[in-house]
Amino acid sequence: MKYRAFVDGQEGTTGLRIHEYLAQRDDIEVLRIDPERRKDPAERARLLNDADVAFLCLPDAAAREAASMVENPRTCLVDASTAHRIAPGWAFGLPELTREQRARIRASKRIANPGCHASAFILLLRPLVDAGVVPAGMPVSATSITGYSGGGKKMIEQYEAGGDARLSSPRPYALTLAHKHIPEMTTHARLASPPIFMPIVGPFYKGLAVSVPVELSQLAAGTTAERLQAVYAERYAGERFIRVLPLSDSASLDNGFFDVQAANDTNRVDICVYANKTQAILIARLDNLGKGASGAAVQSMNVHLGVDEARGLA
Repeated sequence: MKYRAFVDGQEGTTGLRIHEYLAQRDDIEVLRIDPERRKDPAERARLLNDADVAFLCLPDAAAREAASMVENPRTCLVDASTAHRIAPGWAFGLPELTREQRARIRASKRIANPGCHASAFILLLRPLVDAGVVPAGMPVSATSITGYSGGGKKMIEQYEAGGDARLSSPRPYALTLAHKHIPEMTTHARLASPPIFMPIVGPFYKGLAVSVPVELSQLAAGTTAERLQAVYAERYAGERFIRVLPLSDSASLDNGFFDVQAANDTNRVDICVYANKTQAILIARLDNLGKGASGAAVQSMNVHLGVDEARGLA
């Protein structure tokens, strides 16, 4: 069976990468809009309603507008914006979130693709909260370092143009403590209050690692680093796109340094625990354009359509 897919916002970074994934598929017919009509509401509405799966690679307001155009009950929307990630009626597009999440994605015609930082953070925290290891009310902080491609076309052009010495250094941002991923991070990690979150743009194209520091004494009584590792190993056993590295894995360090880009060009998430007797640093690493954006969207499409979840992503 051949499915029809349409990318609304096909010229953006996420949309272009989705097209690359779909171009490998013989089971997908890609519907394309004439560049001269890409802002024509009637033409966009026609293509959205003709598609079996439509990807919304748009700013939030435009994504909400596009969703309102869909009248065909068979059209499944996968929204890559922030607009619907905690909205009622939308399934969160992270199949590994819980054992039941794939069934939700399969049944829903409205799927909200997670943010890149949020995917890594939630995959670190949710298993520990569900297992009772991390109390839901415990204060949590996180740092994410990411490649500049996460900032979209304008930021990519800024970095690739060169000439600005400031761009050679890491750049912390969202210091208002109101990053747009925080609501989904809080909701889907099942935290009682928002994490203190600081993302940092680095002078490299793509790759992302979120780190969460914890004091073992603040966790459930008797929690050790080995217990943290065991929770991840059990929760992600059999997951094709999640790799739990050995505890304090020295093999993943290059002369003592952690490679933020080591999951690039994959749909994989690496989960790492580095610890001593009293403290631990939890790290999740992914490709911010792959599992952090376009790869995740295609994975959710595969789940929804009931085809091999890894199809087109290997």
